[in-house]
Amino acid sequence: MVKGLPAEWGTCLCTVSLNGSAQGLSYHNNTIALGSSGGDIIILNAITGSQTAVLSGHTFSVLSVAYSPDGVFLVSGGFDDTIKLWDMQTGGVVKTFYGHTDCVISVSVSADCTRIASGSRDYTIRLWNIQTGKYYCIINQEDSVNHISFSPTDPQHLLSICNGKVRQWDINGHQAGHAYGGSHVTFSSDGIQFALRHGQAVTVRNSSSGVIVTEFQTVNKFLRYCCFSPDGRLIAVTSGYTAYVWDITSSTPNLIETFTSEITSLVFSSPSSLISASVDGSIKFWKIGSSSKDPLKAPKSTLPTSANIGSITLQAKDGIIITSDSDGVVKTWDILTGLCKASFQTPAKGNCARDAQLINGKLIFCWFASKIDPWDSEKIKIWDAEKGKLLLEMYAGGCNDFRISEDGSRVFCLAGNSIQAWSIQTGESMGMVEAGSECFRPLTVDNSRVWVRSWFTKLTVMGWDFGTPGSSPVQLPETPPYKLHPNGIMLWDTGLHRIKDTIAGKVVFQLPRRYGKPEDVQWNGHYLVACFSTTKVLILDFSHILK
Repeated sequence: MVKGLPAEWGTCLCTVSLNGSAQGLSYHNNTIALGSSGGDIIILNAITGSQTAVLSGHTFSVLSVAYSPDGVFLVSGGFDDTIKLWDMQTGGVVKTFYGHTDCVISVSVSADCTRIASGSRDYTIRLWNIQTGKYYCIINQEDSVNHISFSPTDPQHLLSICNGKVRQWDINGHQAGHAYGGSHVTFSSDGIQFALRHGQAVTVRNSSSGVIVTEFQTVNKFLRYCCFSPDGRLIAVTSGYTAYVWDITSSTPNLIETFTSEITSLVFSSPSSLISASVDGSIKFWKIGSSSKDPLKAPKSTLPTSANIGSITLQAKDGIIITSDSDGVVKTWDILTGLCKASFQTPAKGNCARDAQLINGKLIFCWFASKIDPWDSEKIKIWDAEKGKLLLEMYAGGCNDFRISEDGSRVFCLAGNSIQAWSIQTGESMGMVEAGSECFRPLTVDNSRVWVRSWFTKLTVMGWDFGTPGSSPVQLPETPPYKLHPNGIMLWDTGLHRIKDTIAGKVVFQLPRRYGKPEDVQWNGHYLVACFSTTKVLILDFSHILK
């Protein structure tokens, strides 16, 4: 603490822990975007600290994120050499920008939201047209470009850092004004000033003339990051495990605040509060001049559940996702907001086979009872989740997995190498087939058809049509049962969760392997849902590639 200041100043109000380290930080209108070492972008509510979304698309670490000035889009750059433009209403990737030959370290969006600037380890700055998705200018550098930043008010003006030099550029790639020594630079929110750090010094210059407005020395030689408060009165700088806040309104800047955390990124969320990202993956919310001595505990995200998720059901027609976990809790989630709509307790505790679906306005939940009650084993139980009432039960020896059909008329059970179907309404058998000598797992079902995939060979897929009650199941041609959109976009190779444009003949998206088991990933040609870290649900909207 700074000598003479009250001990409670610099209070950490809230801490949110993430999986992996935070690689980048951007803030807009009470929403925080964080790049992560795992390749995801985490979206947090800056008021509650709760996670509101996970954006997945980069295949490696996300190194930089930046909101567009209007908050409609988010831009990210990553270790996979790509830049992605995200629609913040849907969470979908609008465009992927290809051109860099090494990782993208920094990205920025112009004030008029028409251009993106990117800096890379391939020794180039690239300027991109957002509308076309193409770069129109390459500025070659002598080393990696560590930082790039558009003026927040002047779409013609940007700054870059390369090899310890801060340079100014126009949108045509021409250098404008002088170059300055510095290892980090940031604009004030009104674009009138920029601050750069070099060694122990922080210098504030006028953006137009380059004249020094103010300058101060810090006690630490290894400054890493600096940022202006929204009103331009304060500058926060970081060094190692400590962040310092300086008041620059007077001719002699004053150090007014310190707080401790190993910070990788820092941003003001108001004139008197900051948000920091740390190496350990934690996000901290700080209050300058706070009188509160006890840090507040961050509320839990709406998406994580208290136990491992056992099943996921996508019902886009009803705008919901249904999950059940090993504590027997069945929940419905709103697809658009990711918020929990309802929660119900069932007796289905443990790691048993399970599935759920909303049928004619009634939430029906099925589970296999062999691991729950040894005196009442080998039965599939059908449960009204909302009323907490057992509707039906049927014997199913050796069941290891099953699925409810999309129309809610059947439940398909996989027991060893056999597949059997029962009526949800009556519990009567609707046919059985032997799948062969291999061990299979359910892949997907629709109204009367079911496909299974080999446990060992992802390419071995078999399917049957159980038709109408009383008829024998008919084996289907060897056509993958993946959901195909009319324009040729389909889920392909479920072992790797790839989405392929069959017309163009290329993969347009691949879900990282850590997201759930193959049977926990569902796709309907528009949305893809998956189990993330066993206790969270990932929702991806692919409307942007279906147009």
